[in-house]
Amino acid sequence: MGGKSALLCVMLQYLRHAAMIPLAALTLFYATPACAGGAEDQQAYIALWKGEAVRQMVIHRIPASITLAQGLLESGSGKSELSKKSNNHFGIKCHKGWEGGKTYYDDDKKGECFRVYEDPKDSYEDHSLFLKRDRYASLFELKIDDYKNWARGLKRCGYATSPTYAKALIELIERHDLGQYDQEGKDWMKQGGMPEPLAEVENPRPNKGPAAIESGRTIHLGSGRSAGFSENDVAWVQGRLGESLDDLAKSLQVAVWQLRKYNDLENVDSNTLLPSDTRLYTQPKRRRGSHDWHIARAGETLRDISQSEAVKLKVLESRTGMTADQPLTEGQKVPLRFPPGDDGKLPWYANIGGGG
Repeated sequence: MGGKSALLCVMLQYLRHAAMIPLAALTLFYATPACAGGAEDQQAYIALWKGEAVRQMVIHRIPASITLAQGLLESGSGKSELSKKSNNHFGIKCHKGWEGGKTYYDDDKKGECFRVYEDPKDSYEDHSLFLKRDRYASLFELKIDDYKNWARGLKRCGYATSPTYAKALIELIERHDLGQYDQEGKDWMKQGGMPEPLAEVENPRPNKGPAAIESGRTIHLGSGRSAGFSENDVAWVQGRLGESLDDLAKSLQVAVWQLRKYNDLENVDSNTLLPSDTRLYTQPKRRRGSHDWHIARAGETLRDISQSEAVKLKVLESRTGMTADQPLTEGQKVPLRFPPGDDGKLPWYANIGGGG
């Protein structure tokens, strides 16, 4: 660290450790990359935790760059009292139902309870699960490597009170080129692999050979469950025959209403059992698919296409003027990215940029 910003950060940290100001005040008045530690500390932290950040990205679809930047900022590059003594790198409070270790600091209120972890990796997992709450659902509609809007969205959703929080995250990401780990996470997803935990493999790198990329975008989770991403980057998980929506939701740490909404499920409730092994999306579908057209099979419906192409059902209805369950004819073309003109052709701008 250097200059006035570093000096102010050191002063704030001193006051914090002397119990003269709470944690909340520290982040409220001065969220800055300088408070993430010195350059060498930051680089060492990244080298140690980049693999776990990528692993969390593959499992939970949170950009590795965001996880690393938040870890740097919230833990002071692993040098904060809470991270060193309690393995808590993200300042996660106890909240109702926490049965693990506890420690107490003055924060928004005096003597607030913070979680204590046996292993700091558990703090990373908890951070991912925390961001999968309803409050942050809008973040998962963003592209997985759009770190700028993820940072701004975290601030907008109320993750931190500091007006400079998003700026600090973005500066850390760009200073250390943390976006490279978002690409690494995407490589793992494409090849259908999973980084090993930190204790087993240090600084893992995926095999980027052609055979690995061609194997698809499926991840094999524990207990025989598969998950992955559609071609237009929407996360899905494989539900099992006879599994209830409630059981599936609990295992994924999501709400039943999210599964219903994201998959356009009608006349179902938490007790509904899946009639077969079923691919269900765990985030909103996109307005655009990865291809211009879907060529329908006889009897196929817009609801079927919405589920197979990960495109919003209402968007498909609007583009075609058809209802969700109206049978299509063999060879009928359904526009996935843009509405066609009166001549049935896509607009001139259809070949500019990509879908989203």
